[in-house]
Amino acid sequence: MTPTENIAYFNGELKPESQVSISIRDRGYLYGDAVFDATRTFNGAPFKLSRHIHRLYDSLRYLRIDVGMEMDEMERWSREVVQHNYPLLPPNQDLWVMQRISRGLDSTGPNDRQGPTVLIETHAIPFARRAPLYMDGARVITPSVPRIPPRFVSPRAKTHNYLNLILGDLEAQATEPDSWAVLLDENGNLTEGRGSNIFLVKDGVVATPQGQFVLEGITRDTVIDLARGLDMPVEQKDIDLFDAYTADEAFLTSTSLCICPVSAVNGTPIRDGKVPGPITQRLMSAFSDLAGMDYVGQYLSHLS
Repeated sequence: MTPTENIAYFNGELKPESQVSISIRDRGYLYGDAVFDATRTFNGAPFKLSRHIHRLYDSLRYLRIDVGMEMDEMERWSREVVQHNYPLLPPNQDLWVMQRISRGLDSTGPNDRQGPTVLIETHAIPFARRAPLYMDGARVITPSVPRIPPRFVSPRAKTHNYLNLILGDLEAQATEPDSWAVLLDENGNLTEGRGSNIFLVKDGVVATPQGQFVLEGITRDTVIDLARGLDMPVEQKDIDLFDAYTADEAFLTSTSLCICPVSAVNGTPIRDGKVPGPITQRLMSAFSDLAGMDYVGQYLSHLS
């Protein structure tokens, strides 16, 4: 492998990305029968990697996939991939770090590989595309597509089957091209977006949907801990569009965005569209301290 090409871990070995190929009979491709997890780096250091891998293994257990690898080995291979790929980035960039495991091949023949397909890969975070969010705030749309209820498929497992969230994105972006979809449940309560959790602030109380109804993001949990450490009351509860339209502040959390202020929900401005609010700003600053770098400054440095 050349030092100028990204590598990936694939089924037991490190390979150049250009040499990684997944079978057309892989169940992840055929049915979305796969799980994944993702963290990001800050100055090349993976953030809370062990927490992400622990969640990955919970998702594997939910889908009854035996990856045949201990968690510490998954973490070691992930760090090796990052160690090789991070120096290949341009300055002031960072990586998504992803582990993807499918159940393996469907209808395997005598010469086919048995067992799960295991991939660890990295790619650059799109800072330039998302940088305006930290100037103007994210504009949230709640599409008509509802979130799949947990009695059907638990949102707490991070699987490759994202069609429900993707359909919500497509509808939201057809309404407003640069918007972020947050799906409602069958009762009209806010749930989550594709890869993001939502928080509302009202009268100093920080609220977010209950963990049973969303993927409990590692960043979501981190923000809850930070808020409590700053003596902010935190509630996990049902929140609906009335709560969103009357909120003092709102923000999204995700692995790559960290904490991103929200300026409007369905066209209704939050704080007259002035972002971030004071509580959101305190949490953003606390998150930067925890990450060891000014992540907002990193995004804004990519504004053209």
